Amino acid sequence: MQEDLRVVFESRNRQSCSDRALVLASLRIPHQLIDDGLSAALVVPAEYSARAVEELRLYDDENPPVRPKTPKTVVDQDAVPGIVGYVLVIGVIAGLAGYSFFGHNWFEAGRVDGVLIRGGEWWRTITALTLHSGARHLVGNIVFGVLFGLFAGRLVGSGVAWLAIVAAAATGNAANTLLLESAHRSIGASTAVFAALGLVAGFVWRGKLMAQDRWSYRYGPIVGGLALLMFTGTGGENTDIGAHLLGFVCGFLTGMLLIALGPVPTDRRTQSIAGAIALILVTTSWIVALRV
Repeated sequence: MQEDLRVVFESRNRQSCSDRALVLASLRIPHQLIDDGLSAALVVPAEYSARAVEELRLYDDENPPVRPKTPKTVVDQDAVPGIVGYVLVIGVIAGLAGYSFFGHNWFEAGRVDGVLIRGGEWWRTITALTLHSGARHLVGNIVFGVLFGLFAGRLVGSGVAWLAIVAAAATGNAANTLLLESAHRSIGASTAVFAALGLVAGFVWRGKLMAQDRWSYRYGPIVGGLALLMFTGTGGENTDIGAHLLGFVCGFLTGMLLIALGPVPTDRRTQSIAGAIALILVTTSWIVALRV
């Protein structure tokens, strides 16, 4: 190579120089790659420098540098009011049902009953979410409900989260009843617990709140949600796996729907209204159940 050499490209990234060296080689432009350990440079004879610079410019125009996507920021919302409300509702109804307040058998009035739900007693899809077979059942649903409710509330706010959870869980109970034999009966907040988990997974996945460059990140929320469902929702001979799975699925679809509808309002007024609607749904369902 001639002594009169010109630098046409320089970078600390040797791979960048190697890529451009291939461009010059394909065009049969004499060149040399010089690497001093700190940076690399491409040099060509002076007579080829103008052409080499132009070809490398065209290469850069056709191959712009890949810039990492800026991760979306999530502003944590206040999840405490929803969690407190959940614990109070579950605890109060457990006490009322345990002592048969108002002279009613709350379990017969509020449990999921396939025959009666198909006959039009829709409120059972909601009232059953607040009933438990014993202290262990109650404590387990409180612990996991608080955990998953915390995640959901921090994403979309307490009111919206619990309104969405109640709606998704009721839908899950209804779907489970329609898919199983008509004599199916069940109680427990676990359907709502897994609806909350599904809500978080669907919202995070559809909202692309995790890095999306790798498949493990793209599908991480789904895989993680299903793993938790398998780990916490399929054990025990009395476990209603169908309700857990359909609660998760309905919650997942609800999370995606919240993203599709646009930014979730996070102001206090909207959250308060949404939370009040969720409480009204539960209260109204029980009033109807105890009057039938």
